[in-house]
Amino acid sequence: MGRLSGSLRCVKYLLLTFNLIFLLAGSSVVAVGLWLLFSGQVKKLNTDDEEVYAYFYLGLYILIGAGALMMVIGFFGCCGAARESQCLLGAFFACLLVIFATEITAGVFAFLGKKRTVTDIQHLYSEAYKNFIDKAEGNRTLQEVHSLAKCCGNEDPKSAEHVSSLCLEEYKQHKNCLEEIEKVVHHNFQIVGILAVCTAGITIFGMVFSLVLCCAIRNSSDML
Repeated sequence: MGRLSGSLRCVKYLLLTFNLIFLLAGSSVVAVGLWLLFSGQVKKLNTDDEEVYAYFYLGLYILIGAGALMMVIGFFGCCGAARESQCLLGAFFACLLVIFATEITAGVFAFLGKKRTVTDIQHLYSEAYKNFIDKAEGNRTLQEVHSLAKCCGNEDPKSAEHVSSLCLEEYKQHKNCLEEIEKVVHHNFQIVGILAVCTAGITIFGMVFSLVLCCAIRNSSDML
């Protein structure tokens, strides 16, 4: 303790501040991830076809796991910076590198899975609409999609008349569900992607600060 001075001591306190922010960011990532997982809009759509949500949920699980890891690492990073421990800072850097790779992976899944998820949910709605018209079946799926996307009917303007009883009271007029599904899914995937990219960017700063501080502590030890 007390071996650093000047600009390097400033780096130390910047790293301490970073770790506090990192801890709070991890908490936010976990909170938003859990909200999307359990209470988000896409969760409202009930289907036995798990592949519809495969990419979305996989990205969420990765994101929540990384957020939880961020919280733990943020705490230990503060300890490493405060104690000026090369060992703790080295471990902190390695963990940040793992988180960086994890967040990039979550972002990639969000990007690659969006189109597939949109197509699958649109197909689910089209099949439910067809079953309702032909056999008066699929009411629950139609109701859930109408509630999810705030829409009524498909691309046919007259379709809203056929399913108006299954639409929300304020959305009984025609509004193409196939287009609205794409907007809703895009919004949810956008949240996952933005969280992943922003967290990855924050992680880079943490790696730089920890590496600089670790090298400074080692040089200070060599001079003693």
